[in-house]
Amino acid sequence: MQKPIKTAILTCVVLSVLGVLLFSSNVTGAAKQTLTAVYSKSAPAGLDDPMWGKIKALEVPFEGKEKFAGKKAAVFTKAVFTDNEIHFWFNWKDATLSVTKEAWKFDGQAWSHLKGDEDRISLLFEINRINNFATKGCAVTCHVPPGAPNAKEGKFGTATDTEKGDLWHWKAARSDPAGYADDGYLTKISDTKGGRKGDAGKGGDKQNMTADKSKPMYMLAPGKKLGKNNILLAADAVEITDYSVFKAGDVVTFRMPVSAEGSFGDIKAVSRYADGAWTLVLSRKLDTGNGDDTAFNPQKKYNFAMALFDDSKDQDSYDSETLSMEFKR
Repeated sequence: MQKPIKTAILTCVVLSVLGVLLFSSNVTGAAKQTLTAVYSKSAPAGLDDPMWGKIKALEVPFEGKEKFAGKKAAVFTKAVFTDNEIHFWFNWKDATLSVTKEAWKFDGQAWSHLKGDEDRISLLFEINRINNFATKGCAVTCHVPPGAPNAKEGKFGTATDTEKGDLWHWKAARSDPAGYADDGYLTKISDTKGGRKGDAGKGGDKQNMTADKSKPMYMLAPGKKLGKNNILLAADAVEITDYSVFKAGDVVTFRMPVSAEGSFGDIKAVSRYADGAWTLVLSRKLDTGNGDDTAFNPQKKYNFAMALFDDSKDQDSYDSETLSMEFKR
């Protein structure tokens, strides 16, 4: 069982905009847009709850980076909070449903990985204030060794033990089919590793391959059904004992989502891809009581930023500018 969020490093390129994030009880700086979280006595019941239709969406512009340079995107965003929870609603156009994540395909003789990644969206807050994060951005959170050819060689993390960030990371192939978004945090880098880690608990995904990496090791267990978008969940997999059951053209999930437990699974996710667009709701307790999460206080204002990935790796993203979030009863 693996939690890739502990080891994978989001590059400085992806987070060049997220790097201007500031989270505090008194928001400073000039956030260009404000997202208002509206109070409700009851939590919204999924994507189509009537309450979402009564709230005006904030259209958040995104600028493309790396292979998306020069391109633009937009995410329509809403937020609702109850006495105990906060719920974010997102909608964005995406011409293709991308959940391949290097799935296996059998050609009748051998197995190979399909080309293709997944769609994703991430949000970044602060748990404890990150010094100069609002003004210096990547200079504070991304540490590039002298002589490195580009920012991809850098480490993502904070400079001191007291600085700490909260990273929400929804993945269409690796987390969403299991009903959650990865919950991680950002802390001090070491001499050898970046500071991006997974919250306490279990989750992430399990790579489906044999020891020699030549073919999948698991298939759907008898009596089970594939998950959303025909993705095989780790909990529903059984070891393959007879490869003769496969025929040319068969596809098997490579990155099998694992059910999340503990703080790692704090962020619940419900999504739908339809008519060339994603609609997503992420929900979490205002205060989880966990030291690896931001504790939201409706009496305060917060800044946050987002990154959007369209069937792409970490360095290829669309990034938002800093947004302010306020709570309104």
